[in-house]
Amino acid sequence: MDVKRKVDIIRVDPDDWPAGTPAGKAPDPDLGHEIIPAERYYSEAFMKLEWDRIWSKVWLLGARSDDLPEPGDYVCTDIGKESVLLVRQADGSIRAFPNLCLHRGNRLRPEGRGNVEKFRCLYHHWTYGLDGCLERIPDLDTFPQGAPPQGGLPAYPCTEWGSFVWFSLNPDVEPLERYLDPMPAHLDPYHVERMAWTRDITVEWDCNWKTSVDAFNESYHVQGIHPQLQWYLDDVNIQIDCYDRHSRYLIPFATISPRVAMPSAIPPAIYEIMVKAGMDPAEYDSGVGSIRRDVQLFKRKHGKAQGKDYSELNDDQLTDDYHYLIFPNVSLNVHADDVMMFRQRPHATDPNKMYYDIWMFELVAEGEEWPERPQHRGFRHGDKTIGQVLDQDAFNLPTVQRGMHSDAFKGLWLGEQELRIRHFHKVIDDFVYGPDGRQPGDI
Repeated sequence: MDVKRKVDIIRVDPDDWPAGTPAGKAPDPDLGHEIIPAERYYSEAFMKLEWDRIWSKVWLLGARSDDLPEPGDYVCTDIGKESVLLVRQADGSIRAFPNLCLHRGNRLRPEGRGNVEKFRCLYHHWTYGLDGCLERIPDLDTFPQGAPPQGGLPAYPCTEWGSFVWFSLNPDVEPLERYLDPMPAHLDPYHVERMAWTRDITVEWDCNWKTSVDAFNESYHVQGIHPQLQWYLDDVNIQIDCYDRHSRYLIPFATISPRVAMPSAIPPAIYEIMVKAGMDPAEYDSGVGSIRRDVQLFKRKHGKAQGKDYSELNDDQLTDDYHYLIFPNVSLNVHADDVMMFRQRPHATDPNKMYYDIWMFELVAEGEEWPERPQHRGFRHGDKTIGQVLDQDAFNLPTVQRGMHSDAFKGLWLGEQELRIRHFHKVIDDFVYGPDGRQPGDI
C-alpha cells in the first residue's frame, strides 16, 4: 500500500482561520539522514552533559497554577537530582527555591503539594519564610561563623504562563516568552485555564526520557501498536511543523486511516465523538467519510449554547489532535474540549529510567460546577493500567531501551514520518554541543 495516498480530508481554508492558533504549514528543515547515536540513550556521560547543558539551563514545567491559589500554597517537584519548592507569595506571585535546608541539606518537604506559614526543617528546626529568607536558627550563638551569609534560600527564575508554573535552575535564563516562542500563540486560544484536572499520575518507566519523547513524536507507530485507532484517526495524512526548539503535528480525528477500508457503519470511537459533541449518531444519514466535517460544523453551531466558547479555534481544531512538544520534555495532545499533558522527567542517577507524569484536563462548560481535583497517584510501569492506548505506548519502551545497549545497534534509522524525532535530537545537539559542534571530550 502507498501510505502517501490521500484521503478526503477537508481542511479549513487559511483565509477563514480565526485570529487564533497558527495552522499553516511550517517549512520542513533539512536535517539530513544520519543515524541518531544509540549511546546517548544509556550513556552516563551523555546524561551528565544533558544535565549540565539542558536541564540546568532551560525553562521547565513545574505545576498547575490552580494548585497554588493562596499564599503559603506550595508544590514540591523533582527534576533529576534537584528538588524545587514553588511557593505562592503574599503578593500573589510565585517564587521557586531549592527544596533543602542550608544547615545539613535535609529536604524541607516531600514531593507533592500543601500549605504552610513557614518552612521548618524537621531535623533541627531551621525555619524559612515563604520568601525563602532564613528566619530562625536554634542556638545560633553556638555557630561561631554565624548564619549562612546569603540569608536564605537562593531563588530560581519562576513565572506563570498558560495556567501553569514554570521555573528554571539557570539564574541567567532568557525570558520565558522568548524561550517558548511560538507556543503561546498556538496554545493560548485553547484557554486551558477553563479546563479542570481529571487525572494526575506518575509512572516510573524503565527507559531513558528521550525514548519516551520519541514514542510520542510520530504517528508511524499507530499501525503497529494502536491498530484500533485506525478507525478513529488518519495516521498518514498529517501535517508536521518544526520550529526553533519546539514542534507539532496535526492529525485528523473522527475519520479513517487510509491503511484500512472505509467501514459502512460508524466505528465505536467515532460514535463516541459524535455523542460527546451532542449529535445523535442514530439520526446521522451521511457516510462515515463526512462525519469529521459534520462534527466540526455541529460544534461550531451549537458550542455557545453548550457553554463552550470555540471562537478562537479554527474548524479543524474542533475535531483534530494538535500534538505539541515543548522542548525538552512536555508533550501535549491538545483538543477543543480537553488537553492531555505529559511531563517526561529524567531519573536522578540512572539513564535507563524515567518518570512519566500524566496530567489531563477537561473543558468545563460555562456555569457548570468544577469537579474535585483528583489525588495524585504514583506507581511503576506494569503495576496498574494507565488506559489502553497509553499501555500500548508503554509496552515496547523497556525492550527498546534494552535494545539500545546492543553492540549491533548503532542508532535510530529515521524516515520522513519521524521528522519531529530528528528535529528533537537536533535541538538536543544545539544545547549539548553548541553551534560549533562537539567539544573535546564530548560524547
